[in-house]
Amino acid sequence: MNRRFGRWPEPGRTYTARPGVYAIIDAGDGILATFQADPSPELQLPGGGIDPGEAPLPALMREVMEETGYRVHRPRRLGMFHRFTYMPEYDLYAQKLCHIYLARLGPRHGPPTEPGHDAVFLPWEVAAERVAVSGDRHFIRQVMAQRLRR
Repeated sequence: MNRRFGRWPEPGRTYTARPGVYAIIDAGDGILATFQADPSPELQLPGGGIDPGEAPLPALMREVMEETGYRVHRPRRLGMFHRFTYMPEYDLYAQKLCHIYLARLGPRHGPPTEPGHDAVFLPWEVAAERVAVSGDRHFIRQVMAQRLRR
């Protein structure tokens, strides 16, 4: 099932489809996230756009490395959702098609290479409340519930 989170699309506005891939990175007692300072400070799941001709998993690995400096292991797709948003860095109204994966934390290879991003570790409960995108929080809560059932 495809879900929509956040605002409804504005009537009469044209939105560009922007497929992206994001990871809930299991670090044991929490997750690895990214803090992005601009255009407004927020906590996010690492990830981003899938470039034309790029498959989702290579895009995920590239984005996580760029934004956190870490590698991940054993990615498993959890689902996807839509959200309609304005992306000021691109001056673009986008229908983001957000594919969400669960992955295990791998080794760190250096600092993030994408400007304005810092790797941060968040306890599960904090991530479920403070990650900026409501669809991401939904999937974090699903993973937390699965962990409790084990």
